[in-house]
Amino acid sequence: MQKTIKLPDQQSVVDLFGPRDIYLRQLRDAFDVKVISRGDTMTLQGRRDEVEACFAVVTQMQQRSVGRKGLSQKVVTALVESACAPDAGQWEELKERVALTGLGGGKAPEPRTEAQARYMEAIAANDIVFCIGPAGTGKTYLAVAVALDYLKRGELNGIILCRPAVEAGERLGYLPGDLRSKVNPYLRPLYDALHDFMPRSTLEEYIENDLVEILPLAFVRGRTLDDAFIILDEAQNCTVGQMKTFLTRLGKSAKLVVTGDITQVDLPHEEQSGLIDVQGRLEGIDGVAFTRLTERDIVRHRLVKEIVGAYQRESGPEKGGALEK
Repeated sequence: MQKTIKLPDQQSVVDLFGPRDIYLRQLRDAFDVKVISRGDTMTLQGRRDEVEACFAVVTQMQQRSVGRKGLSQKVVTALVESACAPDAGQWEELKERVALTGLGGGKAPEPRTEAQARYMEAIAANDIVFCIGPAGTGKTYLAVAVALDYLKRGELNGIILCRPAVEAGERLGYLPGDLRSKVNPYLRPLYDALHDFMPRSTLEEYIENDLVEILPLAFVRGRTLDDAFIILDEAQNCTVGQMKTFLTRLGKSAKLVVTGDITQVDLPHEEQSGLIDVQGRLEGIDGVAFTRLTERDIVRHRLVKEIVGAYQRESGPEKGGALEK
Protein backbone atom coordinates (compact mmCIF):
# COMPACT_ATOMS: atom_id res chain seq x y z
CA MET A 1 0.00 0.00 0.00
CA GLN A 2 1.08 3.58 -0.63
CA LYS A 3 -0.06 6.91 0.84
CA THR A 4 1.17 10.34 -0.22
CA ILE A 5 1.25 13.43 1.99
CA LYS A 6 1.42 16.83 0.29
CA LEU A 7 3.04 19.49 2.48
CA PRO A 8 3.10 23.28 2.03
CA ASP A 9 6.79 23.38 1.11
CA GLN A 10 10.04 21.44 1.39
CA GLN A 11 10.84 23.09 4.72
CA SER A 12 7.72 21.44 6.15
CA VAL A 13 9.21 18.06 5.23
CA VAL A 14 12.46 19.02 6.96
CA ASP A 15 10.50 20.06 10.06
CA LEU A 16 8.66 16.71 10.14
CA PHE A 17 11.93 14.80 9.84
CA GLY A 18 13.27 16.74 12.82
CA PRO A 19 16.80 17.83 13.73
CA ARG A 20 19.21 15.44 12.02
CA ASP A 21 16.16 13.35 11.01
CA ILE A 22 15.49 12.24 14.58
CA TYR A 23 11.68 12.12 14.13
CA LEU A 24 12.05 10.21 10.89
CA ARG A 25 14.14 7.61 12.69
CA GLN A 26 11.42 7.30 15.34
CA LEU A 27 8.90 6.58 12.59
CA ARG A 28 11.28 4.11 10.98
CA ASP A 29 11.81 2.28 14.27
CA ALA A 30 8.07 2.13 15.03
CA PHE A 31 6.58 1.22 11.65
CA ASP A 32 7.59 -1.22 8.93
CA VAL A 33 7.34 1.36 6.13
CA LYS A 34 9.50 2.99 3.51
CA VAL A 35 9.48 6.79 3.74
CA ILE A 36 10.23 8.67 0.53
CA SER A 37 10.60 12.44 0.33
CA ARG A 38 10.71 14.39 -2.91
CA GLY A 39 10.41 18.12 -2.72
CA ASP A 40 7.30 18.97 -0.70
CA THR A 41 5.86 15.44 -0.85
CA MET A 42 6.21 12.48 1.52
CA THR A 43 5.23 8.98 0.42
CA LEU A 44 4.73 6.01 2.76
CA GLN A 45 4.97 2.48 1.37
CA GLY A 46 4.42 -0.87 3.08
CA ARG A 47 1.72 -3.13 4.48
CA ARG A 48 -1.70 -1.52 4.79
CA ASP A 49 -1.89 -1.60 8.60
CA GLU A 50 1.63 -0.21 9.01
CA VAL A 51 1.15 2.53 6.41
CA GLU A 52 -2.20 3.63 7.84
CA ALA A 53 -0.82 3.78 11.40
CA CYS A 54 2.25 5.72 10.27
CA PHE A 55 0.08 8.06 8.15
CA ALA A 56 -2.07 8.85 11.19
CA VAL A 57 1.02 9.74 13.24
CA VAL A 58 2.53 11.88 10.48
CA THR A 59 -0.79 13.74 10.10
CA GLN A 60 -0.80 14.52 13.82
CA MET A 61 2.85 15.54 13.65
CA GLN A 62 2.03 17.92 10.82
CA GLN A 63 -0.77 19.50 12.83
CA ARG A 64 1.55 19.92 15.81
CA SER A 65 4.38 21.37 13.76
CA VAL A 66 2.25 24.29 12.55
CA GLY A 67 0.71 24.94 15.99
CA ARG A 68 2.00 26.53 19.13
CA LYS A 69 2.99 23.27 20.80
CA GLY A 70 5.46 22.25 18.13
CA LEU A 71 7.25 18.90 17.92
CA SER A 72 9.73 17.21 20.21
CA GLN A 73 11.09 13.70 20.59
CA LYS A 74 8.80 13.19 23.59
CA VAL A 75 5.73 14.31 21.61
CA VAL A 76 6.54 12.02 18.67
CA THR A 77 7.10 9.09 21.06
CA ALA A 78 3.69 9.70 22.65
CA LEU A 79 1.99 9.88 19.24
CA VAL A 80 3.65 6.62 18.14
CA GLU A 81 2.73 4.79 21.34
CA SER A 82 -0.87 5.97 21.07
CA ALA A 83 -1.11 4.78 17.45
CA CYS A 84 0.39 1.39 18.30
CA ALA A 85 -1.83 0.69 21.31
CA PRO A 86 -4.70 -1.65 20.28
CA ASP A 87 -8.28 -0.99 21.33
CA ALA A 88 -8.88 -2.71 24.69
CA GLY A 89 -11.85 -4.77 23.47
CA GLN A 90 -10.16 -5.78 20.23
CA TRP A 91 -6.96 -6.64 22.14
CA GLU A 92 -8.77 -9.03 24.48
CA GLU A 93 -10.56 -10.65 21.53
CA LEU A 94 -7.26 -11.06 19.67
CA LYS A 95 -5.56 -12.64 22.71
CA GLU A 96 -8.50 -15.03 23.09
CA ARG A 97 -8.17 -16.12 19.47
CA VAL A 98 -4.50 -17.03 19.86
CA ALA A 99 -4.73 -18.48 23.37
CA LEU A 100 -2.74 -21.70 23.82
CA THR A 101 -4.97 -24.37 25.34
CA GLY A 102 -2.67 -27.39 25.47
CA LEU A 103 -0.02 -26.17 27.90
CA GLY A 104 -2.19 -25.67 30.98
CA GLY A 105 -0.96 -25.11 34.52
CA GLY A 106 -0.73 -21.37 34.03
CA LYS A 107 2.32 -21.82 31.79
CA ALA A 108 0.75 -20.70 28.54
CA PRO A 109 2.30 -17.36 27.51
CA GLU A 110 0.22 -14.53 26.14
CA PRO A 111 1.39 -12.18 23.40
CA ARG A 112 2.60 -8.89 24.84
CA THR A 113 2.06 -6.85 21.67
CA GLU A 114 -0.38 -6.87 18.79
CA ALA A 115 2.34 -7.91 16.33
CA GLN A 116 3.21 -10.91 18.51
CA ALA A 117 -0.47 -11.90 18.52
CA ARG A 118 -0.60 -11.56 14.71
CA TYR A 119 2.47 -13.79 14.56
CA MET A 120 0.70 -16.52 16.55
CA GLU A 121 -2.41 -16.06 14.43
CA ALA A 122 -0.35 -16.46 11.25
CA ILE A 123 1.06 -19.77 12.53
CA ALA A 124 -2.46 -21.11 13.04
CA ALA A 125 -3.56 -20.06 9.55
CA ASN A 126 -0.52 -21.04 7.44
CA ASP A 127 1.80 -24.01 6.90
CA ILE A 128 4.95 -21.87 6.60
CA VAL A 129 5.52 -18.69 8.61
CA PHE A 130 8.58 -16.46 8.48
CA CYS A 131 9.05 -14.20 11.49
CA ILE A 132 11.66 -11.46 11.05
CA GLY A 133 12.59 -9.05 13.80
CA PRO A 134 15.27 -7.83 16.21
CA ALA A 135 16.51 -9.54 19.34
CA GLY A 136 14.13 -9.78 22.27
CA THR A 137 10.86 -9.71 20.33
CA GLY A 138 9.82 -13.26 21.27
CA LYS A 139 10.31 -14.83 17.83
CA THR A 140 11.78 -18.08 19.14
CA TYR A 141 10.00 -18.20 22.48
CA LEU A 142 6.51 -17.91 20.98
CA ALA A 143 7.32 -20.41 18.22
CA VAL A 144 8.41 -22.98 20.82
CA ALA A 145 5.30 -22.30 22.93
CA VAL A 146 2.97 -22.80 19.97
CA ALA A 147 4.88 -25.93 18.88
CA LEU A 148 4.52 -27.47 22.34
CA ASP A 149 0.84 -26.56 22.37
CA TYR A 150 0.33 -28.42 19.07
CA LEU A 151 2.21 -31.42 20.42
CA LYS A 152 0.26 -31.61 23.68
CA ARG A 153 -3.07 -31.28 21.87
CA GLY A 154 -2.09 -34.16 19.59
CA GLU A 155 -2.34 -32.14 16.37
CA LEU A 156 1.23 -33.03 15.40
CA ASN A 157 3.42 -35.88 16.64
CA GLY A 158 6.72 -34.14 17.23
CA ILE A 159 8.82 -31.00 17.35
CA ILE A 160 11.94 -30.58 15.21
CA LEU A 161 14.40 -27.88 16.21
CA CYS A 162 16.98 -26.68 13.73
CA ARG A 163 19.57 -23.92 13.73
CA PRO A 164 22.53 -23.23 11.44
CA ALA A 165 25.92 -23.76 13.07
CA VAL A 166 27.64 -20.89 11.32
CA GLU A 167 30.60 -20.59 13.68
CA ALA A 168 31.56 -24.23 13.05
CA GLY A 169 31.06 -23.87 9.32
CA GLU A 170 28.64 -26.81 9.63
CA ARG A 171 31.70 -29.05 10.24
CA LEU A 172 30.24 -30.55 13.36
CA GLY A 173 32.59 -33.51 13.30
CA TYR A 174 35.42 -31.39 14.70
CA LEU A 175 33.52 -30.81 17.94
CA PRO A 176 33.83 -33.38 20.75
CA GLY A 177 31.06 -35.75 21.75
CA ASP A 178 28.06 -37.28 19.99
CA LEU A 179 25.78 -35.41 17.60
CA ARG A 180 23.64 -33.98 20.37
CA SER A 181 26.69 -32.68 22.23
CA LYS A 182 28.02 -31.09 19.06
CA VAL A 183 24.88 -29.08 18.31
CA ASN A 184 23.91 -28.22 21.90
CA PRO A 185 25.75 -24.86 21.91
CA TYR A 186 23.91 -23.74 18.79
CA LEU A 187 20.48 -24.89 19.97
CA ARG A 188 20.75 -23.57 23.54
CA PRO A 189 18.17 -20.76 23.00
CA LEU A 190 15.63 -23.35 21.84
CA TYR A 191 16.38 -25.56 24.85
CA ASP A 192 16.03 -22.56 27.15
CA ALA A 193 12.59 -21.82 25.74
CA LEU A 194 11.49 -25.44 26.21
CA HIS A 195 12.77 -25.41 29.79
CA ASP A 196 10.36 -22.57 30.52
CA PHE A 197 7.45 -24.92 29.84
CA MET A 198 8.64 -28.23 31.25
CA PRO A 199 11.13 -29.69 33.75
CA ARG A 200 14.51 -30.78 32.41
CA SER A 201 13.65 -34.43 33.12
CA THR A 202 10.50 -34.19 30.99
CA LEU A 203 12.42 -32.61 28.13
CA GLU A 204 15.01 -35.39 28.32
CA GLU A 205 12.18 -37.92 28.11
CA TYR A 206 10.70 -36.13 25.08
CA ILE A 207 14.07 -36.21 23.34
CA GLU A 208 14.63 -39.89 24.16
CA ASN A 209 11.19 -40.75 22.71
CA ASP A 210 11.77 -38.60 19.58
CA LEU A 211 8.96 -36.22 20.49
CA VAL A 212 11.58 -33.48 20.31
CA GLU A 213 14.29 -33.92 17.67
CA ILE A 214 17.46 -31.88 17.32
CA LEU A 215 18.27 -31.62 13.63
CA PRO A 216 21.44 -29.82 12.51
CA LEU A 217 20.95 -27.96 9.27
CA ALA A 218 23.96 -29.80 7.86
CA PHE A 219 22.04 -33.11 8.11
CA VAL A 220 18.66 -32.08 6.69
CA ARG A 221 19.36 -33.05 3.07
CA GLY A 222 17.45 -36.18 2.06
CA ARG A 223 14.96 -35.98 4.94
CA THR A 224 11.20 -35.50 4.63
CA LEU A 225 9.97 -33.63 7.69
CA ASP A 226 6.40 -34.80 8.21
CA ASP A 227 3.77 -34.75 10.96
CA ALA A 228 5.86 -32.33 12.99
CA PHE A 229 6.14 -28.73 14.06
CA ILE A 230 9.48 -27.54 12.67
CA ILE A 231 11.35 -24.47 13.89
CA LEU A 232 14.31 -23.09 11.96
CA ASP A 233 15.91 -20.48 14.21
CA GLU A 234 18.56 -17.86 13.34
CA ALA A 235 17.66 -18.35 9.69
CA GLN A 236 19.48 -15.19 8.64
CA ASN A 237 22.60 -17.35 8.82
CA CYS A 238 21.33 -19.80 6.20
CA THR A 239 22.69 -19.39 2.70
CA VAL A 240 20.26 -19.22 -0.21
CA GLY A 241 21.02 -22.85 -1.06
CA GLN A 242 20.53 -24.03 2.52
CA MET A 243 17.19 -22.21 2.75
CA LYS A 244 15.98 -23.85 -0.47
CA THR A 245 17.11 -27.27 0.74
CA PHE A 246 15.41 -26.83 4.10
CA LEU A 247 12.08 -25.53 2.76
CA THR A 248 11.81 -28.37 0.26
CA ARG A 249 12.05 -30.94 3.08
CA LEU A 250 8.53 -30.03 4.29
CA GLY A 251 6.14 -32.99 4.43
CA LYS A 252 2.39 -32.95 3.81
CA SER A 253 1.39 -32.90 7.48
CA ALA A 254 3.75 -30.36 8.99
CA LYS A 255 4.07 -26.77 10.09
CA LEU A 256 7.23 -24.74 9.67
CA VAL A 257 8.21 -21.54 11.47
CA VAL A 258 11.37 -19.76 10.31
CA THR A 259 12.75 -17.02 12.56
CA GLY A 260 15.63 -14.61 12.20
CA ASP A 261 17.02 -11.11 12.44
CA ILE A 262 18.26 -9.83 9.08
CA THR A 263 20.33 -7.14 10.82
CA GLN A 264 22.56 -9.80 12.42
CA VAL A 265 23.86 -11.89 9.52
CA ASP A 266 27.05 -13.77 10.41
CA LEU A 267 27.70 -15.27 6.99
CA PRO A 268 30.85 -14.38 5.03
CA HIS A 269 30.39 -11.21 3.02
CA GLU A 270 30.30 -13.07 -0.29
CA GLU A 271 27.33 -15.19 0.88
CA GLN A 272 23.79 -13.83 0.63
CA SER A 273 21.42 -14.56 3.51
CA GLY A 274 18.71 -17.03 2.56
CA LEU A 275 16.27 -15.22 4.86
CA ILE A 276 16.76 -11.94 2.99
CA ASP A 277 16.53 -13.69 -0.38
CA VAL A 278 13.40 -15.69 0.44
CA GLN A 279 11.26 -12.61 1.06
CA GLY A 280 11.29 -11.65 -2.60
CA ARG A 281 10.71 -15.24 -3.72
CA LEU A 282 7.85 -16.47 -1.53
CA GLU A 283 5.93 -13.42 -0.31
CA GLY A 284 2.38 -13.56 -1.67
CA ILE A 285 2.20 -17.37 -1.99
CA ASP A 286 -0.95 -18.83 -0.42
CA GLY A 287 -0.10 -20.76 2.74
CA VAL A 288 3.12 -18.81 3.33
CA ALA A 289 3.04 -15.83 5.71
CA PHE A 290 5.61 -13.22 6.66
CA THR A 291 5.39 -11.55 10.07
CA ARG A 292 7.66 -8.66 10.92
CA LEU A 293 8.32 -7.63 14.49
CA THR A 294 9.91 -4.30 15.30
CA GLU A 295 11.66 -2.49 18.12
CA ARG A 296 8.32 -1.82 19.80
CA ASP A 297 7.77 -5.60 20.22
CA ILE A 298 10.90 -6.10 22.35
CA VAL A 299 9.90 -7.65 25.67
CA ARG A 300 13.27 -8.18 27.33
CA HIS A 301 14.91 -5.68 29.69
CA ARG A 302 13.94 -2.11 28.76
CA LEU A 303 17.58 -1.40 27.86
CA VAL A 304 17.45 -4.00 25.07
CA LYS A 305 14.97 -1.79 23.23
CA GLU A 306 17.28 1.20 23.71
CA ILE A 307 20.30 -0.80 22.54
CA VAL A 308 18.54 -2.11 19.41
CA GLY A 309 17.33 1.39 18.61
CA ALA A 310 20.81 2.82 19.03
CA TYR A 311 22.31 0.31 16.59
CA GLN A 312 19.49 0.75 14.08
CA ARG A 313 19.84 4.52 13.96
CA GLU A 314 21.85 5.66 11.02
CA SER A 315 22.31 8.93 9.22
CA GLY A 316 19.06 9.93 7.52
CA PRO A 317 18.61 10.03 3.75
CA GLU A 318 19.43 13.06 1.72
CA LYS A 319 16.28 14.93 0.92
CA GLY A 320 14.91 13.65 -2.33
CA GLY A 321 16.05 10.14 -1.42
CA ALA A 322 14.33 7.35 0.44
CA LEU A 323 14.73 5.47 3.66
CA GLU A 324 13.67 1.87 3.81
CA LYS A 325 13.45 0.18 7.14
